[in-house]
Order: sequence, then structure tokens, then C-alpha cells
Amino acid sequence: MVVEEHARAARAFLEAADQEFAAGDVLQGSEKLWGAAAHAVMAIAQERGWRFNSHGALKDAARRLSEEYDECSIRDRFAVAEKFHGNFYHQWMPDVQVEQDRPIVREFVDQVLSLDGPA
Repeated sequence: MVVEEHARAARAFLEAADQEFAAGDVLQGSEKLWGAAAHAVMAIAQERGWRFNSHGALKDAARRLSEEYDECSIRDRFAVAEKFHGNFYHQWMPDVQVEQDRPIVREFVDQVLSLDGPA
């Protein structure tokens, strides 16, 4: 995939997550939210020539972005997205937390996809 395809995938996964949550499928909604966040990071990491082929590489890319832009919200929002990844496997998040945290992942995707080149 190229940078633009990762960005499109991130947006498509956000829409798919909304549909899954609306249908009551918290597991699939959670995984789609994680997919949106992951593809947003993949887009910017690929653009910058950073590794993005593992969960650890994605986490490192989010940390690097956070430091580069001196914006801790990037790191913090990525951590919220990671919770949804774990929720897909273990369904441990209470409904209220799912509802509170969903917009944070959307904000993360929007934030990362709006970044232009190194700060």
C-alpha cells in the first residue's frame, strides 16, 4: 500500500467502526477503530521512511511523532487506540468507556492524517 491508500483505509475503518458499534458488535467495532489508528500511523510512517511493520513499530512511530511535534496528545491518543485493539481480543472495556474513548481515536486519526512532513 502507498501512503494515500493507508490514509483512505484509516478513514474507511472509522466508518466501518461506526457501523459495527451501531449494529451492537463491540468486538468488530473495537478492531476497526484500532485498524483506523494503525493505518493512520502507517501512512505517516511510510511517508517518512519509518518502520511500520509491527505493533511495536507503530507504537514507536506514534512516540516519535509525539516528540517531533512536542504534542503528548499523539502518544496519549495512540494509547487509547491500543485499548480498543486489546478489547477486540478480551472484551474488557465497559460500555461507558467504549463510548467515551471512541471519539478520542477519531481525533487521533484526524490529527495524524493532518500532519505535514517533519515539524
